Amino acid sequence: MSDAPSTENPGFDAMARDIAEVPAVEVIVTVAVNLMSAAAVKLGLTEEGEEHKDLDEARKLVHALAGLLDASTTEISTFHASPLRDGLKSLQLAFREASLVPDEPGTGPGEKYTGPVYG
Repeated sequence: MSDAPSTENPGFDAMARDIAEVPAVEVIVTVAVNLMSAAAVKLGLTEEGEEHKDLDEARKLVHALAGLLDASTTEISTFHASPLRDGLKSLQLAFREASLVPDEPGTGPGEKYTGPVYG
């Protein structure tokens, strides 16, 4: 493989340089916020509400968010983690409320990582 810059995608090198300058905490928080936003949409919590509601997809997103926050607990400060954990809990409660047949406490999305969430 050559070390020469790729002529097929010249923007890739600039993108790689840009991402190299971003602290890991910022990447983790950005991914978490994106997961939260996507989960909120799939839970029907946006203006469009029912139009995009999909609890199966929401479950996956909430579970992924909980896993990310659990795995990064020691890597991000309480300053960053606290609001993310609060948002996660709100999403878990919203999921429980939106479910026709709610999961047993401890078995809802992400509760493997957070413990039971009661509404």
